[in-house]
Amino acid sequence: MKPPSISDYRVAARRKLPRFLFDYIDGGSYGEVTLRRNVADLEAVSLRQRVLRDVSAIDLSTTLFGQHQAMPIALAPVGLAGMNARRGEVQAARAAHAAGIPFTLSTVSVCPLAEVAAAVAQPIWFQLYMIRDRSFMRDLLVQAREASCSALVFTVDLPVPGARYRDYRSGLAGAPGLGGALRRATQAVTRPRWAWDVGLHGRPHNLGNVAPVLGAKTGLEDFFAWMAQNFDPRVTWADLDFIRAEWRGPLIIKGLLEVPDAVQAADLGADGIVVSNHGGRQLDGVLSTARALPAIADAVGDRLTVLADGGIRSGLDVVRMLALGAKGVLLGRAWAYALAAGGEAGVAHMLKVVEAEMRAAMALTGVTSIADIDRNALVGWRA
Repeated sequence: MKPPSISDYRVAARRKLPRFLFDYIDGGSYGEVTLRRNVADLEAVSLRQRVLRDVSAIDLSTTLFGQHQAMPIALAPVGLAGMNARRGEVQAARAAHAAGIPFTLSTVSVCPLAEVAAAVAQPIWFQLYMIRDRSFMRDLLVQAREASCSALVFTVDLPVPGARYRDYRSGLAGAPGLGGALRRATQAVTRPRWAWDVGLHGRPHNLGNVAPVLGAKTGLEDFFAWMAQNFDPRVTWADLDFIRAEWRGPLIIKGLLEVPDAVQAADLGADGIVVSNHGGRQLDGVLSTARALPAIADAVGDRLTVLADGGIRSGLDVVRMLALGAKGVLLGRAWAYALAAGGEAGVAHMLKVVEAEMRAAMALTGVTSIADIDRNALVGWRA
């Protein structure tokens, strides 16, 4: 039986993946307070049920950054996702484009940009961090242009990585050398289907976009060391001038939670922002996305495209985010779970589940198009 919900895909992913990979997807930073808030605060947003309205023709389509798409959804950048299934980012990109939505490739993906872009007929989005080596960043931006990427998602909430305790406990982080490799290998042999599909036949297991600067050091411990040494804590708003000089397409700034930062992004000419706390994986104890979103949407929603991620576990949650002010949402853990559980077919089915849930939520709140979803769809809110 196919998993009927995103939460069921999470259970299936846990059964399929070695612990170090599942905990990497599933976990947050420190005590995981923000991770839990993202889910709980969004669940607590009450939808307003309306009846006896003609909801026979529901349209989920929208336009984001000049591109028509079937749903107001994009697949978010997820690092290491190519370890969840054989050449995982390629499989997820195919599923996204079959569903008529964008796929965003992480800088720290397993599959390189050229491989993923060549696997799909439509342009993908590319996500970038601020890296100390500006020449390497320039090279990545050249690759994004050559791959005809239709948008650049620039992540700004990771000048330094938050401490993710689950990764240390599982042996994914802080376990260099033979000891760490043995810990991960021991976990892998308890998941023989994954070991056969990905461990043996999913090579190479390096970080495709970062491999040119890692050289021969392509193990996971070398990758995490590279992140700590090369993400740039000196980044400021002035560095957006460098990005704009190298990138002429739509620029989306990801990782904003405060109104002044959103206003600054708009003032500097960003085309979009993602209201996000990195899925609860950076500073723990901050606002959930659901609580941060309304004020930001009110402040800059008429100046740029406001997207949101964090805590979305159903199509009902997508509708809640849209009602709170987002024009679209990014799904992260949802597609990572589905990819681990069922590869490309799993991601495709998960998106169909979300679509069906969105249609039901819209019908029962009395709206028939994405543009009609506003705070009138929520109890306690009025547009």
